Amino acid sequence: MATILKHAVPKAEVTASLDQVRETVAGVIADIRERGDDAVRAYSEKFDKWSPDSFRLSDEDIEKIVASVPQQVIDDIRFVQDQVRSFARHQFASMGEFEVETLPGVRLGQKHIPVQAAGAYIPGGRYPLTASAHMTIVTAKVAGVPRVVACTPPIHGEIPAATVAAAHLAGADEIWLLGGVQAVAAMAVGTDTMEPVNLIAGPGNAYVAEAKRQLFGTIGIDLFAGPTEILVLADDDADPFVCAVDLLSQAEHGPDSPAVLITTSREVAEKTIAEVERILPGMPTRDFAGPAWRDHGQVHVVDSLDEMYALADEFAFEHVEVLTAEPRLALEKMTQYGALFLGEGTCVSFGDKVIGTNHVLPTRGAARYTGGLWVGKYLKTVTYQEVTDTGSQALLGRLCGRASRVELFEGHARSGDVRAAKAAGDELPWNGA
Repeated sequence: MATILKHAVPKAEVTASLDQVRETVAGVIADIRERGDDAVRAYSEKFDKWSPDSFRLSDEDIEKIVASVPQQVIDDIRFVQDQVRSFARHQFASMGEFEVETLPGVRLGQKHIPVQAAGAYIPGGRYPLTASAHMTIVTAKVAGVPRVVACTPPIHGEIPAATVAAAHLAGADEIWLLGGVQAVAAMAVGTDTMEPVNLIAGPGNAYVAEAKRQLFGTIGIDLFAGPTEILVLADDDADPFVCAVDLLSQAEHGPDSPAVLITTSREVAEKTIAEVERILPGMPTRDFAGPAWRDHGQVHVVDSLDEMYALADEFAFEHVEVLTAEPRLALEKMTQYGALFLGEGTCVSFGDKVIGTNHVLPTRGAARYTGGLWVGKYLKTVTYQEVTDTGSQALLGRLCGRASRVELFEGHARSGDVRAAKAAGDELPWNGA
């Protein structure tokens, strides 16, 4: 039985605040559907104070912006994108296409077709998340997506040069300085100046996440996203200082980001809480991390490692950091998480920024039914069938007739009958012959 040393605010208080978000987003989407570019411009002026002649950057604009970025930043972007690209290529290689002959002359096959246009949303409100360009654009290009549209907002009226450079180096075919619901809606439904895409990927604030949710069906999305989450699992030997630093590393994403510790040691739990309270006041991002820890931080003390892993699976969190003597045990014990970070040498921030795995991951319990963004998300796995042997054609035709009539699908049955008649001369009594 877990002992809870720190509780989060009740869920009812959190969900109540989403009603206004849903209403606002629905209004913006409806307006953009009706007025297109005029509505997009109006919302960009309203929310971002940004109304250039063209929201899309020209090749000359991109060249100048990239040239303004320090060389060290460019080198670092290239290095990280190489890591992301390498991992995505390994994922792609794991996805086999095949064709098998299941009966004489019956060939069944599977192939992967990339979506033809993908939108990459790169947040920029609180922070210029250049890493999201790597995750969404590089992965799409490895999948073979021919057109990738990148949207990122201006920051306080300024062009986010490093983000533009990251999108360009990742292979974006179009880069638009456009953010928020207006960017997501424009990519989804299209305007006079922007052709629509087939799928939108990338993180964002509550409004962006809600826009993706409401537009799902019109377009595909990577996943239903919420605030960033971190779950730290610690045994008796874990360092409370490391636990505290890593909890706050994700809490700084926003005031609604849950940060949870589950540990087998009450001493580790109490010292971690103390370290958080010591470190937090000096953090430059305390205005976000402070409310996140206050309202959404939790600390649980359990009796055993098995109980720790079981409780962790109940949370089904986005990021799970395992600070135990045998961290790889989590690979056997756990089934519900977005990504595991094994051992003290591996922090969640590595996954967010530099290591190569994708940081677009399931939140709000979605890890119960999905993993995160990966190269396969940009691919449509399709099948094909071919029957060339007359014996098999007759066999399947007769079977199809019988199976379809059990279900009262006479039209289906007749399609099967015709194949049996063509292949083996079966009679067609329903045809008057």
